[in-house]
Amino acid sequence: MWPIDRLRRTGGGPSDEAPLILAGRANSRRVVTAACEAAAELGLRIGMPVSKAQALVPDLRVEQADLHADLDALERLALWLMQRVSPMVAVDPPDGVVIDSTGADHLHGGEEPMLEVLLGRLTLSGITARLAVADTWGAAHALARHGPASMCLALPGSLRDVLAPLPLAALRLTPATVGELRDLGFATIGDLMAVPRAPLARRFGPQIIRRLDQALGLTSEPIEPLRPASLVEVRQAFAEPIGAAETIARHISRMVRDLCNRLEARGLGARRLDLICWRVDSHAQFVRVGLAAPQRDPARLNRLLCDKIPTIDPGFGIEIMSLTATLAEPLAPRQTAGLLEPAAPDLSGLVDALANRVGARAVYRLAPVASDVPERSVTRVTALARGDWQEGGWPGHWPRPSRLLPRPEPIETMALLPDHPPNWIAWRGIRHRVRRADGPERIFGEWWKREAETRAVRDYFRIEDETGRRFWIFRAGDGEDAGTGSQRWFMHGIFG
Repeated sequence: MWPIDRLRRTGGGPSDEAPLILAGRANSRRVVTAACEAAAELGLRIGMPVSKAQALVPDLRVEQADLHADLDALERLALWLMQRVSPMVAVDPPDGVVIDSTGADHLHGGEEPMLEVLLGRLTLSGITARLAVADTWGAAHALARHGPASMCLALPGSLRDVLAPLPLAALRLTPATVGELRDLGFATIGDLMAVPRAPLARRFGPQIIRRLDQALGLTSEPIEPLRPASLVEVRQAFAEPIGAAETIARHISRMVRDLCNRLEARGLGARRLDLICWRVDSHAQFVRVGLAAPQRDPARLNRLLCDKIPTIDPGFGIEIMSLTATLAEPLAPRQTAGLLEPAAPDLSGLVDALANRVGARAVYRLAPVASDVPERSVTRVTALARGDWQEGGWPGHWPRPSRLLPRPEPIETMALLPDHPPNWIAWRGIRHRVRRADGPERIFGEWWKREAETRAVRDYFRIEDETGRRFWIFRAGDGEDAGTGSQRWFMHGIFG
């Protein structure tokens, strides 16, 4: 579980503007609900009376907080995360989002790459965020708000160690309770862990013990996922918990048919399906299936979902199942084939099967880009992408290798300058004697992109060694003028 905390727009006026705070009401008092970085550096904090803040900073700029607008923005962010990260997303007011990413992190390359990508996307959107991953909601909540870095990753089984140095406020206790604990000499969560629980419960009630157990995973804290009214969803509850794979598959088939009927009534097709199974122990298991194109074919959707059944752990039984079209797009009926014109081959089924098995990022196609520089002349697009690039292609006047290396690799050669190919090359510790060669093909740098490429030149050669292997090599420079390149040789591609 990992919440996103302290969301705020980074845009605004120049840095010399007056510090800004947002003011709201706590009972009958007017208090600070948010403060910019400049105000925080001056000692203003959330919960401080506005009158005290204005006394400390005379030129303070005060704006009225709009809690309803903040909650709407938080829900929109949670919906965006639900569509891209995990179906188990809930808002954590006033400034957080909690996500159960169990079973979904591998689709993003792991927990750490998932956090890095998400943090980058939020930053590009103008949102500053603190992210944390932990075994429990409570621990992730504490690390996101009071952790040592803007991105924290707690290893499984390390909750006690990572929570111990955090302040008491990280346990989501009331300010009054935190104040009383500080008066008694408690400063960190580790101080609470080191004392008997019974005296704490008698003096402060069960709230402290419950929050501590939730953070340590000793008490469950289920997430009620966000479900806007616009989503197409089918839900089924069972009188007796189910657990057999055959029973789960049978109910999935029924729910898929109902979902496809609702999608058809709205003229929509599913691009992403989320199956959530609530167990009797309040834990949830979910399966996410993506589709390359909008679909509402029950047979295809049922097959993709049933292939994921082995990943579902029913535990002591599943009591509720829900199937949601998290992402849907318009899908109009169309004729698939005619008597005079045969139907085009439909590859979406193959793409869906591969993408849901190995990940959507691993299934792609290459498209040409208008650039003479080889490593810039190609880009990755989705497997079924369509666009203007389909009308053109790579230049055909010079052959291109079937495999282009991720980056040119230096090689050792012996060649006559400026226009002769090498007599031999040594690449990755293996020496190849050149039997045939063709070239050079001169490629100039793109001076409008980088000033360093104003005079840059590459001379490419196609060579063949004594075993028949063919390589694509180049010399950086024209062989005469040092200003055109280093005159070193590189391996850039391999012909099939």
